[in-house]
Amino acid sequence: MTNILQKGFDTLHQTPPFEHIKEENYLPAFKELIAEAKKKVNEIANNPDEPDFYNTVVALEKCGEKLGIVSHIFFNLNHAETNEQIQSIAREVSPLLTEYSNDIWLNASLFRKIKLVYEHQDMLSLSDEQQKLLEDSYKGFVRKGALLKGNDRKRYREITTELSKLTLQFGENLLAETNAYQLHITDKSELEGLPEGVLEAAAGIAKSEEKEGWMFTLQFPSYVPFMKYAANRELRKQMYMAYSMRGNNENKHDNKSLIKQIVSLRVEKAKLLGYDTHAHFVLEEHMALSPDKVNSFLQELLDASIHVARQDVKEVEEYAHKKGLEGKLQRWDYAFYGEQLKAEKYGLDDEATRPYFRLEKVEEGVFGLATKLYGITFKENKEISKYHDEVKTYEVFDADGTFLSVFYVDYHPRATKQGGAWMTSFRDQHKDGSGDVRPHISIVCNFTRPTENKPSLLTFTEVQTFLHEFGHALHGILSNVTYESLAGTNVYRDFVELPSQIMENWATQKEWLKDVGLHYETGEVIPEEMIQKIIDSENYQSGYAMVRQLSFGMNDMAWHSLGDVFDQDVIAFEQKSMAATELFPTVEGTAFSTGFAHIFDGGYAAGYYGYKWAEVLDADAFEAFKENGIFDKETATKFRKEILERGGTDHPMKLYKAFRGQEPTIEPLLKRSGLIK
Repeated sequence: MTNILQKGFDTLHQTPPFEHIKEENYLPAFKELIAEAKKKVNEIANNPDEPDFYNTVVALEKCGEKLGIVSHIFFNLNHAETNEQIQSIAREVSPLLTEYSNDIWLNASLFRKIKLVYEHQDMLSLSDEQQKLLEDSYKGFVRKGALLKGNDRKRYREITTELSKLTLQFGENLLAETNAYQLHITDKSELEGLPEGVLEAAAGIAKSEEKEGWMFTLQFPSYVPFMKYAANRELRKQMYMAYSMRGNNENKHDNKSLIKQIVSLRVEKAKLLGYDTHAHFVLEEHMALSPDKVNSFLQELLDASIHVARQDVKEVEEYAHKKGLEGKLQRWDYAFYGEQLKAEKYGLDDEATRPYFRLEKVEEGVFGLATKLYGITFKENKEISKYHDEVKTYEVFDADGTFLSVFYVDYHPRATKQGGAWMTSFRDQHKDGSGDVRPHISIVCNFTRPTENKPSLLTFTEVQTFLHEFGHALHGILSNVTYESLAGTNVYRDFVELPSQIMENWATQKEWLKDVGLHYETGEVIPEEMIQKIIDSENYQSGYAMVRQLSFGMNDMAWHSLGDVFDQDVIAFEQKSMAATELFPTVEGTAFSTGFAHIFDGGYAAGYYGYKWAEVLDADAFEAFKENGIFDKETATKFRKEILERGGTDHPMKLYKAFRGQEPTIEPLLKRSGLIK
């Protein structure tokens, strides 16, 4: 019987038929499709015809298409709906995929052909996109070891295989540690300060575990409100310690040894390829280009914000002392007193705004924003297969009715889902002999769940997160390129956050907030006064928020600027890397790096600074919308044509300048953050 994953899907838009895919299908499919792709690679390498752009570069681009689709399906599920069997398959499959990848990049005959085409590109009539694909292909080979010889080549294979296993293990450990902790409370007096909605959600978690009382977890919709509202300081500390010790508990899920191995192997790989550090290797393919440029950028932002951040913390500490706190303000106190101070200063807190942000209405408003800007529409189609009952599936259409994309949304936390929020794809857009192959795009979040008595009501922060991930989704949905490897979000890491972060700007625009902010019970439009409070409070503690993000970027750069194998103390190294940004006393036993999945189990190694880099771009880009009107069709069309549709078909700065007419400056970001007037 044919494995369902090894043939094309006979479904609407060729979407994955999740209900028919079994765990036991994956491993045989991977093995068969890897063998099939290897055969095609060898055919390209051994083709007796003179190598040219089509029989070499394009042929290689297309040879692993089926394998790519199965990989997308499998690894997306490993993040969003995993189990022990899937995790076990992932551990077996990851090295096989790394080996297959190495078989391509280290194929001397294939590289000779690519090199020949690359060296004679001036004689070819290539479009800009074709030129970019050729350049990326050649650089890809060089950056993945094609120039290595003998033992170096063998060692490169060993390193990349080992890294694929270690990074996967890091993520599994973090998920296990997150799921392992539960705070179970049966005495309501211990829950003073927690709003009714938070208590209702906690009671729901307890009930799902067949327990009385209330249960809190380390998943964000449970953890964050607890830290903001629980008056019981000891319990706040307990929650904080559990969250901040993930991966640092000297147990089988401890991540410190993995960090040592990962950073050591990364620097060894960089040296093999001729780079001083992993950061030098990574940043060659980023807008920033070098560690020096990144470090000076981070330092410039730190210099502009550290004094404001210290003042922010001092203000909260003084307020806390007035409220009876004795001694030093600790990390588990900051959110609690900070939220009270915010409520006092602006008459606003997350719980006051929550009733106005019903998930379904926010979704409607977010989709409606895309319609206003780009003319696209979203139509729910319940016939499209999904990997979990909670997932919603949409078809996306252009203004003229042309089909653009399938769009999956997965909103709520589960024990089978990793924390955080992200956009991904099951298929990227590209063009082939049959026409324009449209993408299958997904966003995965961990938003507040509905309860027995209330629908899912979002905090304002969750509204911003929705807009952020939706911006990434638009990058995928609106992609209009020929080659899959250049489509959608396949761009430099410090450019990829521009389409996501620019969307967050609409969250503080009155016209848009009135569209999405309707009280879930009364239907009352969010009051003008409350909107103004949201806008006024947007820069509350902005210095602290800026420095916190910079500390993550500096931690990342420290780990990936190592010039040698690392065998020091992980915690001591981490503390030194973040010392310049430190605003609180050190807490014994806690660690940040052991839970830093972005850089140890994601694609952000030596690239976390990109969030701030892209903020400079998005603040500057949104100025164009403010100048012309925040729903201005002409500005939006230009952003779509020059940024969203173009993917990675040209250098990001060239794309940005085509939209904006100039390079960005840092002032709009500092001004928006309230750091300069």
